[in-house]
Amino acid sequence: MSHVTRYHPVLVIMHWGLAFLIIVSLGLGALVLAHLPNSDPAKVAGLRAHMVGGVAILALTLLRLIVRSTSAHPAPARTGHPFLDTLARVSHRMFYPVVFMMAGSGLALAVESGALTVVFGHQGALPADFWIFTPRSVHYLVSRVLMALIALHVAGALYHTFVLRDGLLRRLWFGRRVATASAALPSTFNRRIAQVKQ
Repeated sequence: MSHVTRYHPVLVIMHWGLAFLIIVSLGLGALVLAHLPNSDPAKVAGLRAHMVGGVAILALTLLRLIVRSTSAHPAPARTGHPFLDTLARVSHRMFYPVVFMMAGSGLALAVESGALTVVFGHQGALPADFWIFTPRSVHYLVSRVLMALIALHVAGALYHTFVLRDGLLRRLWFGRRVATASAALPSTFNRRIAQVKQ
């Protein structure tokens, strides 16, 4: 019997590409743009990069959702602990709505504040403070939820890699996607089976 052990190569590329874009976009927003006054000329250039990145993230996330729903993928990873398995499942499913909320609140803020016209139409000036607009608070809160999800995601990957040592990250890299049941088992599991047989 054979089954899929790795994600589709397109999903692999989009996973790591999205990881890079999301971290850069969050860093740009929280570490650079948040500390620049709206009167600073560099703020417009920074916002332009932030908005373009946000649109790219939204488009890739939609494409990833389509490819994932139409391609075969590995069975859900297990930790052996029901709570951790539930936490992993819920946090993974939250990524999509949270990313959509980030993009939606960002777009709403850009439109309501007039920043869209300033940044891409080169007309007018940015408002003195974005915080007077409700979408700014939403964008901030959702960004913190996204940061927490990323931290949880990384912690889970590290747990699988260094504690369980089950080779989970191989699922998100390139290579043969279909394997027989015995070949797909983690090496540590195979060793334990061999010890029992002896």
